[in-house]
Amino acid sequence: MAQEAVVANTASNDSVSKITRTFKFTYGAVLTKLQPGESVKVWLPLATGNHDQDVELLDINQEKYERTSEKKYGNALIFFEATANDAGEVPIKVNYRVTRRELTASSLEIADDSAKSFLEASALVPTRDKLREIVMASAGVSESTTGGRAIQVARQLYDGVDNHMKYNKPADIKGWGKGDAVWACDSKFGNCTDFHSLFIASARNLKIPSKFEIGFPIPVGSSSGPVGGYHCWAKFLADGKWLPVDISEADKHPELKEYYFGNLSADRVMFSVGRDLELVPANDAGPVNYLVYPYAEVDGKQHRDFTKAFRFEDVKASK
Repeated sequence: MAQEAVVANTASNDSVSKITRTFKFTYGAVLTKLQPGESVKVWLPLATGNHDQDVELLDINQEKYERTSEKKYGNALIFFEATANDAGEVPIKVNYRVTRRELTASSLEIADDSAKSFLEASALVPTRDKLREIVMASAGVSESTTGGRAIQVARQLYDGVDNHMKYNKPADIKGWGKGDAVWACDSKFGNCTDFHSLFIASARNLKIPSKFEIGFPIPVGSSSGPVGGYHCWAKFLADGKWLPVDISEADKHPELKEYYFGNLSADRVMFSVGRDLELVPANDAGPVNYLVYPYAEVDGKQHRDFTKAFRFEDVKASK
């Protein structure tokens, strides 16, 4: 596939925003099921500006907090210690103003030397031959085709993961959502973390640097409202640039399958990159699988109970 054929005509896709989207994003959550007066340590991912987005931190509802950086990938963090209120809760609210850019062939990030670090396996994303073989078979191609250009091989992996898996989050089945590439390959369903973990594992097995990015989707078709939960996507290195893929969205919206190989809509905000994250100050439970929701510890053990209150409000219409 020639590179110029990778990118779809974005003007025909009415389900994604064009060029840029500017919005206020409220990172809201409430830690629950604590004892009144109980002390809790909290780490939050801090959205920052990069090639794909401009971010302004407007305010945070904590009087005392520390801005730090995660060790492995340099993700920005907010750390604070809090005391649960009389209801056994710790409210969290961070407000941002974000301008997110649509990514197309003419607006991709040029890779630097750090790209090499995105060849390494992580705890739930092993670079096993068997995973790649299954994905390639699902794409209907032979192993002899894996010697082509990175962009051609990545397209085969993209099709293979999409063919192999179905987007599904059954309430009565555990395992999805962890981004476990082996589990995803065996189970053949999952959410965005599962789709992209299988893609990344397969790409890295073929020595194509690939990275995991996670944040929140911004709804299309409304100018304000709640954001139900996180969303993630992946990027791979080809011809010195990071090309995005959003395979789970392609699976949910087949009419956008061509678009989501090499393009990425502006309807999102990124909060962190990578897996097996090493928090600062160090947490007691060890590396974190991925970071998008609040990470909290009580007496050295992870506290998982919280409610979501994420919201957005458009500042101006997309161009």
